[in-house]
Amino acid sequence: MLVVLGYDGSLAANAAIRSGAALFPAADAVVVYLCTPPFGSKGLRARLRHSARNVDELIDLVDSESEGEAARLVDTGVILARAAGWNPEPLVKRTWAGEGLGLAQVAEQLEPDVLIVGARGIGATDSKLGSVSDLVVHHAPRAVLVVSQNMISAEYAAVADGPVVVGVDGSKGSDRALAAAGELFPGREVVSVGVDDGSAVDVAAEQPAHRVPRFRGSGAGATADALVAFAEDQRAGVVVVGSRGRSALKKVLLGSVATATLQRTYRPVLVVPGG
Repeated sequence: MLVVLGYDGSLAANAAIRSGAALFPAADAVVVYLCTPPFGSKGLRARLRHSARNVDELIDLVDSESEGEAARLVDTGVILARAAGWNPEPLVKRTWAGEGLGLAQVAEQLEPDVLIVGARGIGATDSKLGSVSDLVVHHAPRAVLVVSQNMISAEYAAVADGPVVVGVDGSKGSDRALAAAGELFPGREVVSVGVDDGSAVDVAAEQPAHRVPRFRGSGAGATADALVAFAEDQRAGVVVVGSRGRSALKKVLLGSVATATLQRTYRPVLVVPGG
């Protein structure tokens, strides 16, 4: 198995390594650090401004020193990934499109089984997805695992051996999500669940292992709340949802329930593209 991990040295990225290695043990991993303008950290650029004699020298110094800084940072990610049981290699790449689109491009080029990113947000009140994670989920052509940096001990313990909970609704996207769960987590129990939301979709056609009622209220949020609550009850190691496909601009069309699920749970969420 090949995984690609977006790494920037943050707590979210370190949490992604820990959970990713528990979910995909002994995987080959490419640890990616994307350099974006202005290149180099704020502290590095400030130091170089004081030491450069002119603009040309400053540009050359920023160019060379930012590469060294990036290499040292990604090496830290490689060390952590190897300690977690992966077989990692580093990749440093410059991009002018931003980290989110840059990671989606790397996934398109390397074709990993899973692309893994950390999320820094604090939950449903403020979207758990940061701008980078949000762009990755919407543009990556591969399955994306989003890992929150704010999981608690019980959730970390569940990642190690908990079941895989897959939300199904009778759509082609959920069919792909269920199939991907079986392929990506061969040693785990896969538990499918349909939320009775009163829609015209025949959830029973998918024969989920469980059906649960939608929470009070209307819309995707109430459906996602029921899915998240079921995952909590099952002590899920990961929640799997499917997307609705891709637009003409190759943007992943996330369903409203998938989006709401990402915003409402602190457990790792795997988003499977709909093709």
